[in-house]
Amino acid sequence: MGPLVERVRSPIPRGDAGRLGAARPATPGLFTALALLVAIPACAQSVSMSGSLGDKALLVIDGAPRTVATGATVQGVKLVSVTGGNAVIEVKGKRVSLVMGGAQVNLGGAPSDGGGTQIVLAAGSGGHFFTTGTINGKSVQLLVDTGATYVSMGAAQARELGVDFSKGQRGTASTANGVVTVYRVKLASVRVGDVQLYDVDGLVGEQPMAAILLGNSFLSRFQMKRDNDTLTLTKRY
Repeated sequence: MGPLVERVRSPIPRGDAGRLGAARPATPGLFTALALLVAIPACAQSVSMSGSLGDKALLVIDGAPRTVATGATVQGVKLVSVTGGNAVIEVKGKRVSLVMGGAQVNLGGAPSDGGGTQIVLAAGSGGHFFTTGTINGKSVQLLVDTGATYVSMGAAQARELGVDFSKGQRGTASTANGVVTVYRVKLASVRVGDVQLYDVDGLVGEQPMAAILLGNSFLSRFQMKRDNDTLTLTKRY
């Protein structure tokens, strides 16, 4: 097969609306029931953390992004505290710890099976989208990069993840530091939040990398929409 070459692509796209009868006395019991329906908010079925800003956290509650301040409650989810990439929430009196970019948590506190369809990320320093995730079941730090053809990493990171890149297809890639030797591999699974994909194409370079690039071999499976500092990935297939 021909040589592998990485090429820079376009930035993340930005997101793109008779006569009524005589009145009768109301039944007190009916008013009471309606009042209860209005007063009781819908409780969240799932929640995950996508970002933080000071004392606020970007939580994805039942698939919808919500910015929640410490001490505030949204859909029965109370934000107790937020520190960097971690948050503590309280649901029905039970406290649950969330990790930014981690799997969605249901009301019982158990992680989902990765069968979700949407990822919501918050921009970090410099407008970049960093998130935690897993590759082959192991936790990693990821950087969304639409200019990367594959999920890309350095050799040291590949070894930590148990990726035997020596058996991969050898080629070259153009980088800021020149042309480097790379190996195309197959990653058993890549997961971000509540979404897990299988058999994802990856690229391993011999030079070290600060973060693993979440490239188009993963991103192309999603419709991407950016709204200010929020990036929403909706799974297409």
